[in-house]
Amino acid sequence: MDIVVTGRHCTISPELRETVAERLATVERLRDRVIRIEVEFEAEDGTKDPSDAITVQLTLRSRGPVVRAEAKASDKMAAFEQALDRLKAQLRKAADRRKTHRGLRSAAAAEPEQAAVAEAAADDEGSDTHNVAGLVVTGDGPLVVREKEFESAPLTLAQALDEMELVGHDFFLYQDADSGRPSVVYRRKAYNYGVIHLNVTK
Repeated sequence: MDIVVTGRHCTISPELRETVAERLATVERLRDRVIRIEVEFEAEDGTKDPSDAITVQLTLRSRGPVVRAEAKASDKMAAFEQALDRLKAQLRKAADRRKTHRGLRSAAAAEPEQAAVAEAAADDEGSDTHNVAGLVVTGDGPLVVREKEFESAPLTLAQALDEMELVGHDFFLYQDADSGRPSVVYRRKAYNYGVIHLNVTK
């Protein structure tokens, strides 16, 4: 398992790298076939809330879906520990959901070998006029628009639920493998979920 630690607007000491590697070694017990874990520390200057000074994002890449967790705190280790706790909680919850909702999964269903979720490029900044998602925005513009594009393959409902849990989101957009329709699965209460299927008419 490769562990890559980077810092944006901050330095990463050798001691911190070593501690992070030791703490992440426990993740392999919760998720098989972990190939790489990316740890990004980012310091935000001038933040109004000191507790948000450091942001840590953990990205776990394996032969299955990407798993991502993020946390903010006043120092690097506190933010890292919070992000690690969230990552482990997401892995446990996904494992529990697979056991509880086994009926959603056919015998042939397996985790897709893909990195289903990747962060898009940062928002456009510094230009007076720019085109985002087909809209021309001047300056800050009247709209806050962000465009993201992901690589994905058609998924079953069970696979979409797994991926939603692993990225820690409340909804997940996918193409249904059975019907080919654009679909969204979303979180309701406890272990309940909703699904929206879109019938596209020409």
